[in-house]
Amino acid sequence: MTNNLRQAVLDKKFLLTAEVAPPKGGNPARMIEVASKLTDRVHAVNVTDGSRAVLRMSAIAASTILLQHGIEPVCQMACRDRNCIGLQADLMGAYALGIRNVLALTGDPVKAGDHQKSRAVFELESVRLLKLISKLNSGVDFNDQVMPDDALNLFAGAAVDPQLKSWSSLQKRFEQKLAAGAQFFQSQMITDFDKLDKFMTQIASISDKPVLAGIFLLKSAKNAKFINKYVPGVDIPEAIIDRLAKAEKPLEEGVKIAAEQVKLAQDICQGVHLMAVKREDLIPEILNQAGIEPLSIAAIQA
Repeated sequence: MTNNLRQAVLDKKFLLTAEVAPPKGGNPARMIEVASKLTDRVHAVNVTDGSRAVLRMSAIAASTILLQHGIEPVCQMACRDRNCIGLQADLMGAYALGIRNVLALTGDPVKAGDHQKSRAVFELESVRLLKLISKLNSGVDFNDQVMPDDALNLFAGAAVDPQLKSWSSLQKRFEQKLAAGAQFFQSQMITDFDKLDKFMTQIASISDKPVLAGIFLLKSAKNAKFINKYVPGVDIPEAIIDRLAKAEKPLEEGVKIAAEQVKLAQDICQGVHLMAVKREDLIPEILNQAGIEPLSIAAIQA
C-alpha cells in the first residue's frame, strides 16, 4: 500500500499536512468534503483523536472513511481514553484497515473538554506509546510476546512544542521521542519563528527526522485573543492581533499572515502542519499565497 507521507520523508520533500476534525455524529459528509479539497495540496490529512477532550467520532473510523475516499490520513492516537490493551487493539485494527501513519499523543486533560465527569486513563503517555508502536512494528506486544498474526508497519510521528519555556525539558522530551521511534514531528502552533529557528539549530539538528511547523489560521483579533487566553503555551504577538484588528477583512488578513508564516517555515524546517479550524477550505489559498504549488504540479516540475 502506498504511503505518500513516508515516501515524501524519504525523498526529503518539503512536507505538507493539514488537520481535520472527525464529525460529532454519524454523518462524515462535511469531513469528506473538506478533506477532498486537500488531496492535491498535502501529503496527508491529520485526523484528531478527541482533541481538547471534546467528543467526536473515533479517529480510526474517520481515518478509514478518508482512506475509502482516496485520502491518506495521519491517525492521531491519544492515551487519555484507553489502557494498554485498548491502545494495542486499536493500533492493530487501524493497521488492518489500511492506516499507516499514526501520531502518538498523550492527550488533553478531561477537564478541558465537554465530558468533565469522565475518568481519564493515561496508563501510557506519548513516549511510552511510541515505544509500544515500535514493539508492535517488530512483531511483539507490550509484554514482549510474539504476535502470531504478523507485525505491524506503522509510520509513527510525535508532537513537539519549540516554544516551551523550559529548554531542558524540550530537549529531553525530543530526545526521548527520537529514541522511542518517532519518524517525524509536528509542532504545536508556532508564533515565534526565532524560537523555532533556535530549536531547529540547537536541538532538532541532532537528528534527520523532519519537523513540521504548526501554522494556525487566525480568523480575527477576537479569535487570536481567545487562543492566547485559553490555549496553554501560545503567545500570539500583539503586532499580529493589531494587524487583524485594523484589517477591513480580518479573515483575508489571517490567510495572508498564515501564508507569510509558511514562507518563514520553508527557510527553517522541513514542512508545515496547517490548522484552520472550521475553515479548512482556505488551506489551498494559504498555500497558493505562500507560492506552494499543488503536489501534482510540483511532481511534474521535479
